[in-house]
Amino acid sequence: MKAVFISYNQALTDRVNKILDDQGIRGFTRWALTEGRGSVDGEPHYGTHAWPSMNTSILAIVEDQKVDPLLEALRKMDAATKMQGSRAFVWDICQAM
Repeated sequence: MKAVFISYNQALTDRVNKILDDQGIRGFTRWALTEGRGSVDGEPHYGTHAWPSMNTSILAIVEDQKVDPLLEALRKMDAATKMQGSRAFVWDICQAM
C-alpha cells in the first residue's frame, strides 16, 4: 500500500475527482483549503488579497499497482493546466487497520 498526497489549485477539483474515479480510487481524505507555493516557480496560493488562489489537498491510500497510472494521469493534468499548479508525492504505508 502507498499513500499518495496530491495538492492542486482548487479550480482543478472536478478534474482530480474524475481522475480518482477513472483510476478506481474511492477512498481519500480531502482538505478543501490549503495554502502553499511551488518549490521552483508559480504564484503562491495563500487566499489573500495579493495572492487569492487556494489549494486543495488529498491523501489517498492505494494499492501499489495503482500508483503509476494515477501519477501518469496527474502528470497529464498538470501538463494541460501548468499555470494552476499541482503536485503529488508517494509514501510507503507500513501498517493499516
